[in-house]
Amino acid sequence: MIPCAVYVLLQRILGIYVAVLVIYAVVSWIPSLRGRWTDYVAMLVEPVLMPLRRVIPPLGGLDISFLVLILVVQWLSRVIVPASCYF
Repeated sequence: MIPCAVYVLLQRILGIYVAVLVIYAVVSWIPSLRGRWTDYVAMLVEPVLMPLRRVIPPLGGLDISFLVLILVVQWLSRVIVPASCYF
């Protein structure tokens, strides 16, 4: 059986990924924040978003695939940790 610390670590990594997704969204809305660092953020986000965008096209300029990805990562974050590991 996997120790609870591993589950909690995975949950935190997914939480950090959601934060990176939110940062990526904010930067896409406010172009003055863009810089070289946004290329690194895009390298983390775009490979996951590209397949989703093929399946879920934008609706009226709104990237629904981005919202779906956030919901899936949030769901995984809650499902991945068994109830016995919550303190």
